Amino acid sequence: MKVQKQLEQRMLMIAWISGGLIAFGYISRFLLNFQAGYFWSLMMASVVSFLPIALHAFQALKVRTVSIELLVSIAILGAFLIREYNESAIVSFLFLFGHLLERKALEKTRRSVKKLTDMAPVHALRIDGPRLQKVAVDEVEKGDRLLVKTGAQVPVDGRIISGFGYLNEASVTGESRAVRKKAGQTVFAGTLLDNGTLHIEAERVGEDTTFGKIIESVEEAQDEKSHVEKFIDRFARGYTPAVLVLALAAGLWTQDLRLAVTLLVLGCPGALVIGAPVSNVAGIGNGARHGVLIKGGEIINQFSRVDTLLLDKTGTLTRGATEVTEVAAYTRNLNNFLTIAQALEKESDHPLGKAIVSYAERRNQVLPLDVRETIVVKGKGIRAKVAGRLYFMGSETFVKEAGIHLREDQQKTIDRMRQSGASTVLMADAEQLVAVFAITDRLRDNVPAALASLRKSGIRRVIMQTGDNRQTAEAIARQAGIDEIRAELLPEEKAADVEKLKKAGHTVAFIGDGINDSPSIAAADIGIAMGNGTDVAVETSDIVLMRSRFSELAHAHALARKTVWNMKENIAIALGTVLLLLIGLLNGWIYMASGMLIHEISILLVIVNAMRLPGFRSEKAEKHLKLDGCQVNQMSGDL
Repeated sequence: MKVQKQLEQRMLMIAWISGGLIAFGYISRFLLNFQAGYFWSLMMASVVSFLPIALHAFQALKVRTVSIELLVSIAILGAFLIREYNESAIVSFLFLFGHLLERKALEKTRRSVKKLTDMAPVHALRIDGPRLQKVAVDEVEKGDRLLVKTGAQVPVDGRIISGFGYLNEASVTGESRAVRKKAGQTVFAGTLLDNGTLHIEAERVGEDTTFGKIIESVEEAQDEKSHVEKFIDRFARGYTPAVLVLALAAGLWTQDLRLAVTLLVLGCPGALVIGAPVSNVAGIGNGARHGVLIKGGEIINQFSRVDTLLLDKTGTLTRGATEVTEVAAYTRNLNNFLTIAQALEKESDHPLGKAIVSYAERRNQVLPLDVRETIVVKGKGIRAKVAGRLYFMGSETFVKEAGIHLREDQQKTIDRMRQSGASTVLMADAEQLVAVFAITDRLRDNVPAALASLRKSGIRRVIMQTGDNRQTAEAIARQAGIDEIRAELLPEEKAADVEKLKKAGHTVAFIGDGINDSPSIAAADIGIAMGNGTDVAVETSDIVLMRSRFSELAHAHALARKTVWNMKENIAIALGTVLLLLIGLLNGWIYMASGMLIHEISILLVIVNAMRLPGFRSEKAEKHLKLDGCQVNQMSGDL
């Protein structure tokens, strides 16, 4: 990076020297009537600016690439040989200066990544016995104990051993409000301790931290080329030698060296080569600033064509912050069955299970129980022996498959709970139903508005998939504004549903948050993960909504469509410029220097056009989200 910066500074110095020599030459000719000064100044300007261009061309040839610099180098040499020093000087200066302007503009599109990198912590205070040692973050290892003082950044992802404080987690979650953290809770690298003192144990360091993965994802995405970029690269590799052959043929046919040299200059495909990548880089940068990680240019292109969106329910449409709102018990010993339920659900990481564990812990003193022979059936429930007795916890189907018969009054209770929008978890022993838990969850903010915005921006079908029962699914779908529901699905059935829609000719996006969603995320044309989801879901996805907001999803889709349109505009500008230059050349309106000027202007034009993307914000999305406001509804979770 440092070497590259030094090279750019040298090129800038050479460009200024060349420009100064050209200016002095024209002053000598028109103001001082000093022809020798004009002649020698332009000759020196040609040589000075030709050298770095020719060096780049030579380096490209060493790796068997016929570059744009080679075309320009030959054109400058040709102009020099026919003693058109004004043409050779101006062409070389414009190309060199245009290259520097391109680099500057591209740097601006990458500022979102630079801002993220600048926010990364640099040092940590490591606790070595009785003393503190200030070390570089790169030296911190998993298991190290660290001290975080007020006003300092948390250096790694870790667990609080002691102390408490208020953390600003905006760098990770986008929320700038202070979050109170205490012993036992997790903290993230890059977050700022506004108040308090924390002793933490490092759990994830370096690039493995949440913040490190954000930076890595954005950097990799900006380097990832889209299908259009790859096609243009292949086209340019063939196009450049073709221009050389055409110029040579034109020179031999017409015996006009000036025409051949001019063709070389006008044939440079600069705007075409840079048009697509600069749009993608700017679009990815915009997404990063708005909490959306888009993993590459091809993802943008594919997401813009999505016509069908599949959504998981628990933790995706809903917050995943589930709680038990009602319990129907069919046993006299309430505390005993809650203790058993808590022991069973501790075997699972599902949000509904966590809600039951939390409910049990709040209502009675939990006793340690011996849980053996645990079998977790994905999407259905848990079977295990507690204190030597067999129990089942899960969906109604799971309990019935175990041979448990439900009485009429029990079935009516379950149906009533579901109609209110709650998910139900049934608990049974080997003989009869023991209890039914009604568990609710809140719909995420702005879901109906975001889905309405997505429909207006081209997504024709929105389908909710859930392992929950149809009654609960329908209650949630009504409040979310979803018409199509696929209920009581197992994880493999969700993924098969994705494949079926793809085979029917749909371009499918799937959005989820859990390990169970990973097969569907991987199977979809575009997999989208909520940022608060599991590592597996985030790793297998193409797009990550870092703040887990549906407003980010609406913005991401609008941004993808805008970026692809911007790319098409840039390609049109590039091809239009080539056509304009060709017509001008054939009619004698354009010459070498004026052609190079137009060529460089076209490059700057596509960059300026792409520079509109970093400030893009979907008006449709904003309008719908403002109308919707921040609603709070009681929603259910699914199994």
